[in-house]
Amino acid sequence: MRTLAQHAREAGQELPQLRAARITVDSLAVLPVDEALAPPPPFTPGDDSWWHLPADADLMEEHTAHTPPAPYPALATIGTTTLNGHEALLLLNLAYPQAVLLEGNATDVEEVLTALTLELITSPWNNAVDIITTGFGQDLPHPPPGPRATYLPQAADAVQEMSERLLEAAQHPHPELRPHLLLSTHPLHDELAARTAELAHKATPLPLTLIAPAGNGTTRHFPQATVLNASHHEPQHLDRLATRVTLQRLTRSDYLQAITALTACGNADLAEQHSPPGGDDSASRTAEPAARQPATASTNAADHAAPAETSHKTNEADAAFPVLRANPPTRGTLDADAASASDHRADFFAPVTSTTSRRAVEMPEEDATTGTSIRIERHETASTETGAPGQGPEIRVLGPVEVTGVRPSGHGPRIAQLAALLYFKPGRTADELCTHMDPTTPWTPATLNARLHGLRRALGDDPQGRPYVPRRSAGDTPYRLSPAIHCDWTHFHSLTEHPLHHAPAGLQDLEQALTLVRGKPFGGRPLPWAEPLAQEMTTRIVDVAHTIAVHRTAHGPHHDLSKARRAIACALDIDDTAELLYRDWLRLEAAAANRSGLHTVISRLQHLTHTLNAPLQPQTEQLITELLHTTQPHSPTS
Repeated sequence: MRTLAQHAREAGQELPQLRAARITVDSLAVLPVDEALAPPPPFTPGDDSWWHLPADADLMEEHTAHTPPAPYPALATIGTTTLNGHEALLLLNLAYPQAVLLEGNATDVEEVLTALTLELITSPWNNAVDIITTGFGQDLPHPPPGPRATYLPQAADAVQEMSERLLEAAQHPHPELRPHLLLSTHPLHDELAARTAELAHKATPLPLTLIAPAGNGTTRHFPQATVLNASHHEPQHLDRLATRVTLQRLTRSDYLQAITALTACGNADLAEQHSPPGGDDSASRTAEPAARQPATASTNAADHAAPAETSHKTNEADAAFPVLRANPPTRGTLDADAASASDHRADFFAPVTSTTSRRAVEMPEEDATTGTSIRIERHETASTETGAPGQGPEIRVLGPVEVTGVRPSGHGPRIAQLAALLYFKPGRTADELCTHMDPTTPWTPATLNARLHGLRRALGDDPQGRPYVPRRSAGDTPYRLSPAIHCDWTHFHSLTEHPLHHAPAGLQDLEQALTLVRGKPFGGRPLPWAEPLAQEMTTRIVDVAHTIAVHRTAHGPHHDLSKARRAIACALDIDDTAELLYRDWLRLEAAAANRSGLHTVISRLQHLTHTLNAPLQPQTEQLITELLHTTQPHSPTS
């Protein structure tokens, strides 16, 4: 396939898209997306729609073939098929479908996803794939030099992380379209599936593929998905390839054997990297091939474990950050930007001062239930249309929940939460409001009436004498707020909706929006009804800060490292696990020629990986390596 890519480059042609590959002991064939295309060298047409590789094909030399990147990095074994009475591996190009959905019980789904993921992180042609796993994979090894699969426990977190990565990929494009894969054993509820489908659509031409359990939500939002039954252990029909496939899977015991072996092999590779010239690294060299083996069900990775046991031991920090050992911090004189950056380091994580009142509200602990599919509804207010806050009371949720006129003591915090509920979910019945306010022990109607009375008294009437909390005309009348009430999130959303996609023209609006942020949305402790909304707010804040940082760090008329620094600081105060923002911070310190600042960021990242027990994303490690080798402190005469 690298030979195919070389011929395409030499002919000035685009790389043909492939659906799949089929491998037997002595043959290789690939299936193009456009079956009308004539096969480029070294392939020849077959008697079916597949392109076949002749036995005497003129291929690149092996040492030369490893130089260019793999042209189809998302090819992965989905299972086996039968060809002329013989078994063949069937590889699916995961960059082509927007979704592969798996029916069947949870154990079978996890076995199929585990086999697929283990191959993706070990196969030598998959090292340019961006992978996120959720619901499984927390103990996946990370053998070099393959890609790192990022594990996140919740599907909502995984979708948010993927959204941030896609945004960064769009703003820092690479020549190759790096496939992004989201693999989940958790079914995606309707709202999350819709958001993922929207991401996949907007990511075009950047490939984004979801591989997850089939369900009403995912099936509806991915109508063209490839659907397979993970619980079916016999051959089943694969529509898109017009063939039958027996799915590849790894049982839990096989998986544990494999990761034990691969972890040992990974340590051996690291030991080989750090061993002194001429040192005894024979064990490492013996173990190395195991980290290159595709994780097919037939691979017995445990066979490679024994030689690796004698490998060199490495320091944990060195293993996580080998680049630091070769690039110790250096002292030097910084230029004006670097000096300014140094002055700001001490208070980098200080919250940005907001123009909004910052009264402290200590939110009570909530015994929240999770997992409910929630449909977020927007309250159409006057401020929604204008995009600017009106003259009426304001509900503030970009931080601890506050409402104009509601005291932060006594029942005030609960009354403020009730106001936010009425704003974002209008038209609810008394029973619904009581349950939303406390899912474990719902409020009584008397408690609801008392809190509504307190809210009505605190907000008062509008200039026309109408209460901001209208009284109901009948017992079945739904509860609502006056449309004159506005909200900081509505204002934030209107300020950022257009500029976020048309920067740098709208940088000032984006920066104004960040001044509305006082802390974690809903004080960091949203009630269950608000959890999806808080996640959406966090994602938007991170996206806004990232966009500001990209354009304020780049050289040109918008260059302003102080504003980039404030944006990053604001968003990290909201989500200190957003690796996207740390990469922005790294680029900022590099732009300021602040080498010691780079090491400050790296130290924070090292602490983050230790806290989350998860490795850095490949692009973060690559960026660290690049910047440490290119960033030099300025001398007084430079």
